[in-house]
Amino acid sequence: MTTLPGGTLTLADDLTLTRFGYGAMQLAGKGVMGPPEDVQGAQETLRAVIELGITHIDTSDYYGPFVTNELIRDTLHPYPDDLHIVTKVGARRTERGQWPSALGRDDIRQAIDENLEHLGLPAMDVVNLRVGGQAAPVEGSIAEPLEALTELQEEGLVRHIGVSNVTMTQFEEARSYAEVVCVQNNYNLAHRDHDDLVDACAEAGMGFTPFFPLGGFSPLQSTTLEQVATRIGATPLQTALAWLMQRSPTMLLIPGTKSVAHLHENVAGAAIELPEDALRELNAIGNAA
Repeated sequence: MTTLPGGTLTLADDLTLTRFGYGAMQLAGKGVMGPPEDVQGAQETLRAVIELGITHIDTSDYYGPFVTNELIRDTLHPYPDDLHIVTKVGARRTERGQWPSALGRDDIRQAIDENLEHLGLPAMDVVNLRVGGQAAPVEGSIAEPLEALTELQEEGLVRHIGVSNVTMTQFEEARSYAEVVCVQNNYNLAHRDHDDLVDACAEAGMGFTPFFPLGGFSPLQSTTLEQVATRIGATPLQTALAWLMQRSPTMLLIPGTKSVAHLHENVAGAAIELPEDALRELNAIGNAA
């Protein structure tokens, strides 16, 4: 079995995750709608996730919709005892592939019921409450969906609660309602708006899960990343993953792929120990125009 980068992170007494996880969004079809073109390839990738010893799969019922969760169930159920499946609620899908918010009390309960059904689980290990806009967080109270999630937690259908696409104020509000175990926000070398949340999570021993590890780079930023990657003998994505892993001791990576070979490349990239000169150049990317 491959030694995974970063070891493990214990977020609660019954929740220990490998710091390198797997994001399942790409298993759905084009536009995250419908089934994958290569179902067998998707299943092989999921089986490789388990063979590598990864214990953290990030998914959502609105991938497909329902397709990804059903694929996970059909491929991996009954699940290994140490596998933790993390889902997101707070949106739904339209026939045209849009992602409108679904944050009402009834919406949250329905989403949990559907996730449990499609994954074949009696309870969700972790549920991330996804709020805000599609591109970035939006300020405003998230009390109603938090109350709905805590009620479901009391009923035993949700074991742990996380938040996604939140501001610092919303993060603090969430912690007043529940023991939050993780935060999932858009964060990478180029998009450093949530440095404060990364550091707050590290201080609290909470997981921080970045999405879009290569999203939104300017030409100048991309050129710097490519130059550093070439110098260390890695791909730009591998280099970006390595930087994220070294950015914080509580960083939880969930890069996604449909390819077994690409999955192994991602694992190898996150395991790279970046030298100090590379770190200095990469740290400066966040300030590059």
